[in-house]
Amino acid sequence: MLHRKRFFALLLVVALGILTACDTNSGPTTPGAQNSGNKPANAVEVSIIYAPESALYMPRMIAAFNDLSAQGKNPVTGENYASGTKPIWMVDPTNGAGGSSGTVMQGIINAIIAPNNANVAKPVIFSPSVSHWLALANERSGRQLFDLANSQPTANAPVVMAIWESRLQAIRDKVGYEDIGWEELLQVLNSENGWCDYGIPNCRRTVFYGHTDPRISSTGLSTLISEFYAAARANGFTGRVLSTDQVRDDAVQEGVRNIENLIRHYSSRTTEFKEYIAQGPQFLDFVALEENDLIFINEGKTQYKPPEKLVALYPKEGTFWHEHPFGIVNADWVTQEQKDGAAIFTQYVLAAPQQEMIMTEGFRPVNQNVQLAFPFVTENGVTVEGPKTVLDVPSADVIIGIQQSWSVVKKQADISLVIDTSGSMNDEDKIGQARQAALKFIAEMDPNNRVSLVTFSDTTYEQVKLGTLETVKTELTQDINSLRADGGTALFDAMEQVLEDVNDNDTATDRIRAVIVLSDGADTASSTELNQVLRAIEASRSDLNPVIVIMVAYGSNADIDTLSSIARASSTTVQSGDPNNITRVLEIISSYF
Repeated sequence: MLHRKRFFALLLVVALGILTACDTNSGPTTPGAQNSGNKPANAVEVSIIYAPESALYMPRMIAAFNDLSAQGKNPVTGENYASGTKPIWMVDPTNGAGGSSGTVMQGIINAIIAPNNANVAKPVIFSPSVSHWLALANERSGRQLFDLANSQPTANAPVVMAIWESRLQAIRDKVGYEDIGWEELLQVLNSENGWCDYGIPNCRRTVFYGHTDPRISSTGLSTLISEFYAAARANGFTGRVLSTDQVRDDAVQEGVRNIENLIRHYSSRTTEFKEYIAQGPQFLDFVALEENDLIFINEGKTQYKPPEKLVALYPKEGTFWHEHPFGIVNADWVTQEQKDGAAIFTQYVLAAPQQEMIMTEGFRPVNQNVQLAFPFVTENGVTVEGPKTVLDVPSADVIIGIQQSWSVVKKQADISLVIDTSGSMNDEDKIGQARQAALKFIAEMDPNNRVSLVTFSDTTYEQVKLGTLETVKTELTQDINSLRADGGTALFDAMEQVLEDVNDNDTATDRIRAVIVLSDGADTASSTELNQVLRAIEASRSDLNPVIVIMVAYGSNADIDTLSSIARASSTTVQSGDPNNITRVLEIISSYF
């Protein structure tokens, strides 16, 4: 493209002429900069906040760049800096923990319009997974924070549906053709017997799907836009680019809602889904991921070894490329020297050696002189060709409309929060920390979800009956604040009672049904046996809407074996909490709904 030619011409000019005296004397290392050398005293600091996916390679890239600068060398050419040239020093102010792209984008906006907000970010370079966020930053801030035409892509990855090879082949065998997309996935959902109508051994009627939160996650946002495209096409839309007319159309929203009904649970981060699906088809059938995440799983880099190959389904209706752009922030905290330095680092990242490093982590190089090679092989579940159809990116106001529709089209949840209040919860003030974590849990939750609160020690108490969070939040807050610990641990009795109550409630398939149990110890007081609890959970698995049971093992004396048995029966994994992380654990779980 013409704008790329202008961009590379600018890089050449900048590389030849950032002037000031060069001084390579030792200086203090800047916090957040990953390097083994010392920062030159007169260096131009250029900060970058990048998407979590880029953490696979960006820290090494920054370290190598800074090492060359510390040696007095131009990182792009490898030659000594010319006399009077100021070295560039890259800084990662978050040490690789910059957060989801949507969160960082909002932090940059806040730095301008709400500088006292808790979430404020002031990088020179913002590198989200996809340029959607740069356009949204411009739209939401009401100013041109980013020059979209010259925000340089640095690594390509299409959004795919990671699906088990046996399941994809079963769909192809059933329909009699190869090109599969949302239409065929919905056919599985609408089949009377689900996977059992597709010849899957040990089949179940339900389809388990997951994607991340489109308000903060790049993959979640691109997936939701793709779902709107698919629903609009199914309702007669033939244009190239979605408009607000399609986004607001009731039939289109109903189509997206039907897709979202496949959801087993959501998450704020891709990390949970990568580990979750790797455990096998009983945990998830398919999940929206960047292509590099699928390669990561098939290369055996997750905690669990997949029982079979995951393959990339590039939906026939189309998908998006995530190009990991470098957006240089146009704000008063960014000087011209820093903008010029950002251009130098961009040139470094685009050079062949760095692009080859990026490719080894499962991203497609944007430098056309770098030939696509391993790990892009069929053994890793991908095709060299990638997606056949690429969707047009809607305008920023349309993307905002899609995000705003999220509360309307997403699958809502009924959640039973079950808290152990036995005497052992007094140790190390675990009950106090559990109160804090539970309050954080409900604070992060969508107000349209329905929640109940159950506590147990020797006996089980339903503290708050199931109700929309918006209507029961005050009662929940009061009851959580008043929790006290005493007595024995009748975990199995509590589980049996809660599961019976959940199954007695509405079993419609349009709501996630979940039981979240926080317990610190072994059962000491139940008349119910563990096998009865396991049978109750397993019986639910044949329902069109099975109950999800999430066990949080709290503290060093938690009965991990028992809690893991309960989690496995529900095809979940036990979550480990301690006094230092219990709030964060429940905060992550709240993002599932």
